[in-house]
Amino acid sequence: MSRIFPEGAVAVFGGSGGIGKGVAMEFAKAGTDVAIFYRSKEAVAEATAQAIRDLGVKASIHQADARNYEEMDAAFAAAVETHGRIHSIVWGAGPIVAQVNIADWSLEQFRASMEIEAFGFYYAARIAIPHYRAKGGGSFVHLGSGGHDWWPHLDGLSVAPKACNESLVKGIAKEEGVHEIRANSILVGVIDAGQFKVGQDEGYFDENWEREVKKLLPLKRWGKAEDIGKAAVFLASEDANYVTGQTISVAGGFGV
Repeated sequence: MSRIFPEGAVAVFGGSGGIGKGVAMEFAKAGTDVAIFYRSKEAVAEATAQAIRDLGVKASIHQADARNYEEMDAAFAAAVETHGRIHSIVWGAGPIVAQVNIADWSLEQFRASMEIEAFGFYYAARIAIPHYRAKGGGSFVHLGSGGHDWWPHLDGLSVAPKACNESLVKGIAKEEGVHEIRANSILVGVIDAGQFKVGQDEGYFDENWEREVKKLLPLKRWGKAEDIGKAAVFLASEDANYVTGQTISVAGGFGV
C-alpha cells in the first residue's frame, strides 16, 4: 500500500496517448499499481507498462474500444482480477480531432467525438460505480479541456463532448458521495504531447498559432504531460479526500 492510495490500481483510460503516458508514470511514481487501457497502440501501452515495472510498480495493459460497452466491461473486469481493486479512474481517452468550425463538422466527426469521449466516460462510470460501492469508495478524474473556460477557435470537437462530461462529473459527485465516491475534473491546456504534437506535424499549429495562443497565457510556455499527471495524482489521492465535484485548470492561466 502506498502512502496516499489504498491497495489496488488506478485505471488510466487513454494510457497509450501522449498525455496518458505521462499520467500513468506519475501514478507509478506515487507508488500505486497502474492498469493502462488502450484501443489500438498496444506496443506503446506495453512500453509504458514496462517503464512502470522498471520502477518496481505493478502494471498491466487492457485493450478496449471506448465505444463498445461490452469491451469496456470485460477489460475493467480483467483489471480488477489482476489488481484486486481499482481505486481510481483517470479518463483521458479521446480521438485526435480536426480543427474546424462547428458549421463544418461532419456528422461522422461529431458522432465519433461524442461516442468516444462522452459515451465512453459514462460507460466507464456505469461499470466502475458498483465496484467502488462494494470496495468502500473510489475516485474519478476526468481530463477535460481548458476550452471549458474560454472557447478555443476551431477546437470544438474536443471541447463539446468534454463539456458533457463536466456535468456528469458533478452529477457523480453529488449522487455517489454517500458511498465515498469522488469525481473531479482537470481542464487541460496546451500540453507538449498528444494532439498538440500531431497538430505541429500536420502544420495547423504553426508558429503564428503558437504566438497568438501564448498571448493568452500568463505563463508563456506549454505544459508537460507530467503537469497533468501530478494534478491527477492529487485529485485521486487521500490528500484530496474532501474534494469532489470540482475542476482545476492546468492550462498556464488560459482563460484568466
